[in-house]
Amino acid sequence: MNKKSKSRKRKYLWLLLLFPLFLFLNNSNLFVSVPEASPVLLAHRAMGQPYDREGLTNETCTAEKWIPVEHQFLENTIPSIQAAFEAGASIVEFDVHKTTDDRFGVFHDWTVDCRTEGSGRTKDHSLDSLQKLDIGYGYTADGGKTFPFRGKGVGMMPSLEQILRTFPQRDFMIDVKSNVQEEGRVLGERLQELNQGRSGKLMVYGGRKSVEEVIKFLPGIQHTTRPKLKSCLTKYFAYGWTGIVPAECQDCVVMVPENFAPWLWGWPHKFVNRMKILEEVGPYGL
Repeated sequence: MNKKSKSRKRKYLWLLLLFPLFLFLNNSNLFVSVPEASPVLLAHRAMGQPYDREGLTNETCTAEKWIPVEHQFLENTIPSIQAAFEAGASIVEFDVHKTTDDRFGVFHDWTVDCRTEGSGRTKDHSLDSLQKLDIGYGYTADGGKTFPFRGKGVGMMPSLEQILRTFPQRDFMIDVKSNVQEEGRVLGERLQELNQGRSGKLMVYGGRKSVEEVIKFLPGIQHTTRPKLKSCLTKYFAYGWTGIVPAECQDCVVMVPENFAPWLWGWPHKFVNRMKILEEVGPYGL
């Protein structure tokens, strides 16, 4: 082996030795100051009933996988939102579906079959018919032998208007369950009207077409879309070790699934600094 080959081999060896050191130093939290402010807590669907997550698919009826707890709150309701704020939540996330009468029902599922005694797609009902359903009807922890919440959720599905008018000073993240441009337009018009006089902040998340329409009516609203968020986190996972933040992560709310968070480069403090998340918003873990 000649001298030139030896020199090249030595350089490669140094690179192999220095790269792990660079990777550690560039993504370590050792040299990042820990924020003095308390973390911002987001309550997903407010205060709800937990369910077994093993083997979940998009078709799983989670009400049939219910894990009993001590409290009696049902998700996405006025009492559960109040309970979430009283428990220390800074922001509450809730889900909306446009109804046949151009209103918005607050309900998570794409259909009403799982949790209620009704049937069909949520969006194919009027708000009045949705609010007559029992949203506690389908909860069971023993394979259908007993239904402890049956009869207790009648009339408890709120509308978008009810929530925003009941909590005018509170912050909310609205999950738009559709990806339909027209539904986003109707929601944007409604939020523009409802947001007048409110001191609480609103954020919106959901399908790209719907969210883009909402932004037209509320240009300054904090937002993200499902495709943008997925692209942001996937690309950051791929090359965020360099310190480069993907363009998809900029100018939007970045929500991080808690089981995915530890795998993100620089989590938590360096990651937050890189995302340049506004101090008053803070990092979100769902």
